[in-house]
Order: sequence, then structure tokens, then C-alpha cells
Amino acid sequence: MDSAYVPGLLESAHVMNDLIAHSSGLVVGPGTRTCMHFSILLVDGSEVDSTRGAEPAVFTFGDGSLLPGFENAIKGLREGESGQFEIAAKNGFGECNEANVQELPIASFTSVGELEPGLVVSFGSPDGELPGIIKAVGENKAIVDFNHPLAGRVLIFDVTILNVCPL
Repeated sequence: MDSAYVPGLLESAHVMNDLIAHSSGLVVGPGTRTCMHFSILLVDGSEVDSTRGAEPAVFTFGDGSLLPGFENAIKGLREGESGQFEIAAKNGFGECNEANVQELPIASFTSVGELEPGLVVSFGSPDGELPGIIKAVGENKAIVDFNHPLAGRVLIFDVTILNVCPL
């Protein structure tokens, strides 16, 4: 038997599915696992990172995989909701710490090659590898910034919640 076409039935089914998904009351928060697409933007609109066009990000609320400022911004959102949130530097990657800017002798860079501002160099530390950005190069010393590259920056967190499920 062939199925009959019923005008508006498919559209009604989509509306009903959306209603069921949103009526569960489940929101991003403690006790949930969330699947989402996001972009991190600078205030000038330039994109720093994004999952759009790739696999979405999945995180468990409170597990530490998402910075607290980002996590707090999306708390309370439901499946299908989107938003753009301004994240202050202190709630993102932190403020710049001048103690993290070091002056090091050029002799300690013999295996790196030619030093120039903007070059990222990896340094060994007790906690593993620590990247530093060369800020300036002098005759005998280089200034290296060990702050996170996004430290001190206001960021825009653009997010679309794809799914929220209980743990």
C-alpha cells in the first residue's frame, strides 16, 4: 500500500519534535552533558577558535574542560538555543601577569635558530612543556611572554546548544 501525502503533516511532526525536545526542561547545568558548536571571537570579530564545520564539542558540566567563565555563560540554555556572550579577561584566560614576562639570555636559545618577535618557543618545565612567545630580541637577551596568548583579552563566546542530556 502506498502512503498518502497529507499536506502539512511533515511540518507538524517537526514542530511536535521541537516541542517535545524543549518541553523536557533540561538545561545546561550541573548533572548534564552538553553537545554544542562554538566559536571564540575577539571583540573586533576575528575568530580565534571554532568547532563549526567540524565535530561539535561535548562536555560534562563542572568537569573542568570548559573555562568557568564560558560554562557560566551557557548555564541555563536549552537544546536548540544560541547566544553570544562577552567574556571578561578575568573570566576567560585570565589577566596578563607581568611576572610571566621573562628576560632570558640569548645563549639559552641555541637549539631554536633565529629568534624574532612572535615566534613561539617551547620550554621544559616541571609540569611539562610551557610555550612562550618571543616579544623582543636584544643583543644578549630576549623577552619571552609566558602568559596565555588570550590572557588580558575580552572574548566573545558564540555558542549553539545541540543537545543536553542527563548524566
